[in-house]
Amino acid sequence: MPSPAHAPDFSAPASRPWSADQDETLRCVHVRQETHDVKTFVLAADGPRSFRYLPGQFITLELEVDGRRINRCYTLSSTPTRPDLVSITVKRVPGGMVSNWLHDHLRVGMALGVMGPSGAFSCFSAPAQRYLFVSGGSGVTPLMSMTRALHDLGSDADIVFVHCARTPADLLFPEELSMMARNMAHLRLAMVCEHHTHGSNYAGHLGRLDLHRLAHIAPDFLQRDVYTCGPAPFMGAVRGMLAGAGFDMQRYREESFSFESLPAEIQPEIEHSSPENETGVTTYRIHLQKLAQEFTCRSDQTILQAAAAAGLRLPSSCSSGACGTCKTKKISGQVEIKHAGGIRQREIDQGWILPCCSRPQSDVALDR
Repeated sequence: MPSPAHAPDFSAPASRPWSADQDETLRCVHVRQETHDVKTFVLAADGPRSFRYLPGQFITLELEVDGRRINRCYTLSSTPTRPDLVSITVKRVPGGMVSNWLHDHLRVGMALGVMGPSGAFSCFSAPAQRYLFVSGGSGVTPLMSMTRALHDLGSDADIVFVHCARTPADLLFPEELSMMARNMAHLRLAMVCEHHTHGSNYAGHLGRLDLHRLAHIAPDFLQRDVYTCGPAPFMGAVRGMLAGAGFDMQRYREESFSFESLPAEIQPEIEHSSPENETGVTTYRIHLQKLAQEFTCRSDQTILQAAAAAGLRLPSSCSSGACGTCKTKKISGQVEIKHAGGIRQREIDQGWILPCCSRPQSDVALDR
């Protein structure tokens, strides 16, 4: 529970909307150990605050770790039906700079810079009557947010929730999921663990999720809207399994933020074709002022892709314009930027860009 200093003031007027275009400072008010390598961090505003967002959306933490400014996206595991607090549930990633910092250093009372919320991975964006939620490991967090909201709202939606983990000791929120399943007549819960934990009273499915097991758990899965979150290989397996079974992939949605396992740069998608042979494709010069480096970038490449092709390592994380890690000040030139919430419009107006999702429309100079 939050301390009295952070207790909600129910008589206070409604606070401003929560927007990804605004800076926020939130304070950690509680840390909960979920498993041996997963913690939930509960965050609150210093003053009266009502957090409005779609269940399943993510926020971006703006941190300084070892003298470096780093942004990381984390899905909210909390639900907007309990609007005074928000929470993120973070798995410690071996070698992961941010997850290890959060686990080792974030304590009650500490403040964090936050951008958010963003993202479109939410069953509230496209309501249906029958859902199949499939989670792998800590990918349960957005699906937990959605299920908590549906539970609190008294939804009569028909939900099959499949939560997969390595062992029973790695299952997240099993007690709360079981409680919600008892309260919701149409929520069916299935746990799938690859291996048993010695001494555990686990009585769920053993092995990996495959088509035979899925059909046993949810015989009507072809008629459900599917939401999947987890490690990229896990989601790839689920996606391939459903496609192979003839599932209508227009009703399939997935989300993943495995940024810490990604390399510092991404491999360019376009490498070998010559701009003279491509209609409408032009090559521009990209100048990095502080590094005194210059490289070429095609108009159909992102600046990050071109930098990687030139052997230059620029800070990056998501490579999709969601997290803001690569945010850089543009000194001159024009770019086309298509981002996913990792930069605010006012920052773009001030000349900031995200190289991971910016394509040049002229020669460009960057303050890097």
